[in-house]
Amino acid sequence: MKTPYLRAKRDVAENLYAAHNRALVALARRDARIVSCYGDFPPGEVGEVFAKECPDRFLDVGIAEGHLITSAAGLAGAGFIPFTHCHGIFGLGRAYNQIRHNVAYDERNVKVVLCNCGVIWGGLGPSHQVIEDLAALRAIPKLVILSPADAVSCEKATYAAAEYPGPVILRLPSTGDAHTTIYTNDLAYQIGKAICLREGKDATILAAGILVSDALTVAEEMERSGVSVRILDVHTIKPLDEDAILQAARETGALVTVEDATILGGLGGAVAELTAERCPVFVRRVGVRDRFGDSGTAAQVKAECQLTPPFIRESLEEVLKAKARRVK
Repeated sequence: MKTPYLRAKRDVAENLYAAHNRALVALARRDARIVSCYGDFPPGEVGEVFAKECPDRFLDVGIAEGHLITSAAGLAGAGFIPFTHCHGIFGLGRAYNQIRHNVAYDERNVKVVLCNCGVIWGGLGPSHQVIEDLAALRAIPKLVILSPADAVSCEKATYAAAEYPGPVILRLPSTGDAHTTIYTNDLAYQIGKAICLREGKDATILAAGILVSDALTVAEEMERSGVSVRILDVHTIKPLDEDAILQAARETGALVTVEDATILGGLGGAVAELTAERCPVFVRRVGVRDRFGDSGTAAQVKAECQLTPPFIRESLEEVLKAKARRVK
């Protein structure tokens, strides 16, 4: 059974930043506390709107990501709700201490938008591709981490982040690409609650971010072969929806995690930790293995890092075989 929020046809693609910008501008128009902050990142549409409509609530600090986060923490302390925008690799690498101390430890109401995350964009290559953000940020207490799958869920996540009274990380993919829209606009989005896109009894794919669409493709292929695959969109990496994951583990007995990030400590790590303690089942992790990304087109890098549907299907077949051997 499919979720009522799943589009009948996945024939529309939209840039997630356009959706994020729509939500952020709408929030700013109705809430004077919303502030838009940038560090060495093109403001684009949302910056132009802020510069015109809210010039006193728009801040561009240039190439100074640590200062960006510290400034946002100060704004939050003054009662504002700042959304910071910078390249994910530099937001993590140059402002980790500020995210840890000034935002999380001090519990400031800052929304850190990490842009150009993962490897599925090629372009500037490994120096600008961040794969370790989920692993590094999961370890920081009091942080909420969101990774939307498409433009619809990104827009919903932006509203949810603004309403949440505390630190939030919003992880977004490449700025220059449109990604498959899988949800209808009436999607019910809730922080900490995974979305079941398909029911299934043989195995479960737990995916996050833009690879949710590929997970759906694999599940549909497997269904034609008589294999019933459950799909969970784990859009909230932290706090993890433990109930949904444990239910999938108990009912299907085989799990595959899928993410555009390193498998070391990200979604795959979180699921493996949880199930190892409370419901041991067969788990395979699809993601960037112990390596950096690569240069090339988004499609080339995605294939090189083994993030395409054939690799998801291969992992799914492995856990199904392992499960069958155990049953025998």
